[in-house]
Amino acid sequence: MATAPILERPRVRTRTDIDPEPNGTFERVLVAVFTGVPFLALFAAIPLAWGWGLLSWTDVLLAVPFYLISGIGVTVGFHRCFTHGSFKAKRPLRIALAVAGSLAIEGPVITWVADHRRHHKYSDKEGDPHSPWRFGSDWKALSKGLVWAHWGWLLDDQRTSKEKFTPDLLADKDFVRIHRLFPALVAVSFLLPAVLGGLITMSLTGAFTAFLWASLVRITLLHHVTWSINSICHTFGNEDFEVRDKSRNVWWLAIASFGESWHNLHHADPTCARHGVLKGQIDISARVIWAFERLGWVSDVRWPKADRLATRRVS
Repeated sequence: MATAPILERPRVRTRTDIDPEPNGTFERVLVAVFTGVPFLALFAAIPLAWGWGLLSWTDVLLAVPFYLISGIGVTVGFHRCFTHGSFKAKRPLRIALAVAGSLAIEGPVITWVADHRRHHKYSDKEGDPHSPWRFGSDWKALSKGLVWAHWGWLLDDQRTSKEKFTPDLLADKDFVRIHRLFPALVAVSFLLPAVLGGLITMSLTGAFTAFLWASLVRITLLHHVTWSINSICHTFGNEDFEVRDKSRNVWWLAIASFGESWHNLHHADPTCARHGVLKGQIDISARVIWAFERLGWVSDVRWPKADRLATRRVS
């Protein structure tokens, strides 16, 4: 007999949380293509590199910066700044972070923020767009839930109401413009590494391998690291701070996720600019924010406070 879902019905959920216009079939097909094709490229890239030597230092030197720029754009920009207001960034930096995060191809900036704010409102309860506990807590239901939280939710026909969750961003003309330019930024993210690879090596082979590694493989790795925060970090790991959901810390994802996998503290104190607050917890995103603060590009940074952390620490 299947175990009943553990998701609790929230008290304040309203129909306005969901956009009355659902995602169409065409939109869901596009999501499947832009997330599935880079993933398939990963399987092709490994034997190509092993058997044919189609991996050069040029590919590495292109893939790493693109991973860093797009990843930091998501973690520092989309997440800690735009979603949670962990700090205030000057206008040029806000725009730069919005563009950089869009290069991760995880959705337009306003859609991303709306989904994540909805996630925090209903974390691991009914209404959470990507909880792994959606179908129950026995192993079959949780296996299904992990797939849903990791990728399946992206194909859901329901979409979060941007009017309800992101009125601040909708009122910002720059963000609306960047949101609408998302298809163009997707093209840039896919094609720019190939163009640079071709120019650096002056060869079509250089363009092809740069596209394979610095575009497709880089995108799929960043996708699955980000999605692992939704799935793995809400299922496995350590609970160092008291939370009302299933958020956990997963140490082995910390570097690849730029500190986002210290997810337990994040849900205990969502507006905190640093997620890795305990000894030995590497948080690259927090160091980037610290550098921005020193440069005078950000202000009002909500750094962790010892007394606040102590009240939430698991005894």
